[in-house]
Amino acid sequence: MIDNLRLDQWEMIETQLRDYFLVKENGTYYSILPTTTAFSRNALFSGMMPLEMSKSHPDLWEGEDTDEGKNNNEAEFLKVNLKKNRLSIRSSYNKILQTNQGKAVLDQFPNLMKNELNVLVYNFVDMMSHARTDMKMIRELAPDESAYRSLTISWFLHSSLFELFKKISAAGAEVIVTTDHGTKRVNKPYKIIGDRNVTTNLRYKQGKNLNFESGKVFEIDNPDEARLPRLNISSSYVFAVEDYFFAYPNNYNYYVNYYRDTFQHGGVSLEEMIIPIVHLQPK
Repeated sequence: MIDNLRLDQWEMIETQLRDYFLVKENGTYYSILPTTTAFSRNALFSGMMPLEMSKSHPDLWEGEDTDEGKNNNEAEFLKVNLKKNRLSIRSSYNKILQTNQGKAVLDQFPNLMKNELNVLVYNFVDMMSHARTDMKMIRELAPDESAYRSLTISWFLHSSLFELFKKISAAGAEVIVTTDHGTKRVNKPYKIIGDRNVTTNLRYKQGKNLNFESGKVFEIDNPDEARLPRLNISSSYVFAVEDYFFAYPNNYNYYVNYYRDTFQHGGVSLEEMIIPIVHLQPK
């Protein structure tokens, strides 16, 4: 699972794997809302919607009102999902955040091949997306979608992930590649007002007493119907559409200048919601 991988990015990566794999199935499906790692990746591993996770496994689910990491329990959610589906198989879970972790996976490859299922989460694409917001140099390297795709493929060709694909092919194993959500290049600010407990994501907001101009956002007044948890009884969700991003009236010009022309996720767009799922067989 490559975090924050857009469909167009995957299509470029796929061309580099044609010498090693045949595509058995090539499809797409929808990420859930909000299109963020905290919601969509936990849903992917648990096989449950966020409301169900928060009610059935409050020990594993971290709400947006806590400071704890929202994706620290993915391995446990995966175990819950396997047990729910009565899959008594030997499995592993690894999250790759740094280069040395990717190399460690390559080193333990013989042991991984003893498992029936290995789940690996690669975070580099998501980190690159956020770095483009925070670092001027990365923004200059990837000024538009085309350059952003090129930067992705450049990383992939020199990554431990590409080496892992080669090892998997040589070992005769199969791979399913997917992601949790994509990302959208945003350019249009959208004013919204809320109290200090409103979530900080630029593409969606959850909270009470949200004040905004209706018509150019996607609103969910009753989170239960969308199977989303709520912070309090009057909470609602608002999602940015097209290439809008939310900005508060306070420090409005700062937010606009800082976040305009950045890649964000959490809202409603084709780039965020339509994500790849591909079944690869070794040649």
